[in-house]
Amino acid sequence: MKQFSIKDRLLPALFISVMVASGVAAFSLRNGAPAQNGTPVMKITLSGTIARSSGKVAIEKAGSVNPGEVINYTILSNNEGSGPARDFKTVGPIPARTIYVDGSAKAEGAIAVYSIDGGKSYFAKPMIDERQPDGTTKRVPAPLSMYTQVRFEWSNPIAANSQYSASYQVRLK
Repeated sequence: MKQFSIKDRLLPALFISVMVASGVAAFSLRNGAPAQNGTPVMKITLSGTIARSSGKVAIEKAGSVNPGEVINYTILSNNEGSGPARDFKTVGPIPARTIYVDGSAKAEGAIAVYSIDGGKSYFAKPMIDERQPDGTTKRVPAPLSMYTQVRFEWSNPIAANSQYSASYQVRLK
């Protein structure tokens, strides 16, 4: 079994995902300047841990990750502004060489939707066309191995000075 270094393999994905998640909150800036009074200002933090026999280990301190190990991601979204964040969404990565753990996406008051096309579209249950033995195609659920991102969507606004949390898991192939 081959081991992968967190630093070399998964931290770049972690860094990129923070950038993506931060981009979701771009509405908090106006013309490159900080938002004015009564406007949300979102700070998004993505962190990860790996369950080991010694307990949970922060992803940046984990060293190598073995095939089959599970990475637990947490996305914290803090509204540091003075107004509510409406229709808020945040995105988490499903890095290369990992597979989403079915049913692991959790966030109070949010729904989780998934992308299989690098974030261009999201669906509660992504579907693909599968060729049948008779030559026809049939729409079937996409395999979890095709998932590239998970997006959390809150229907209720995030009040000023409030925090929302979302989590999900991926397993190293």
